[in-house]
Amino acid sequence: MTMVTTTGNYTRSHRLREDLLIAQSQAVCIPLYQRRASWNTYEREFTRALTSLKRGGIEGGVFGALYLSEDRAWVERVCSEAGIVPLLPLWGMGGKDLLRTFIEAGFEAIVVAIRSDIMNEHWLGTRIDEAFVEHMEKGGVDVCGENGEYHTLVVDGPIFSRRIEIRETRITRRGTMAFLQVLDSSLVDKR
Repeated sequence: MTMVTTTGNYTRSHRLREDLLIAQSQAVCIPLYQRRASWNTYEREFTRALTSLKRGGIEGGVFGALYLSEDRAWVERVCSEAGIVPLLPLWGMGGKDLLRTFIEAGFEAIVVAIRSDIMNEHWLGTRIDEAFVEHMEKGGVDVCGENGEYHTLVVDGPIFSRRIEIRETRITRRGTMAFLQVLDSSLVDKR
């Protein structure tokens, strides 16, 4: 489930286009469910989306919260309102170890959004690897971006039948955020 802008053109936090989300959904063979919302209606629409999924037979949702208690409390509250069981398998895991496990498992992710008051725009498009982890740690940035320092897009991994190839991008800005806008991408066979 992905929350998108009221126009449906982009995801709320990452500013990823729908065609990219569809490609990722196809690559991992998991259906994509989208819900439109403004920041003012986000919680209401998120809860409505969960309620709709519950009516469709979905019993639980997996969330990636690591350690921010306010994130966990929010997830648990909205899931409770919708009758959905919140699953938080990463809760309490150390960010550095978690990212290393992600990398070692063969996943590939790139940075698609940064808080420009914390990180430089040259990080946009960077692959998440060991050097990235070390640099974030040395710079005092949460290595998993748990405080909103950065957001990523997973483009390949062991659960992907095909990988997403990014062909053309440009940087866009909104307030203190900078985004890697993917203009052209495609699904390609794995080598």
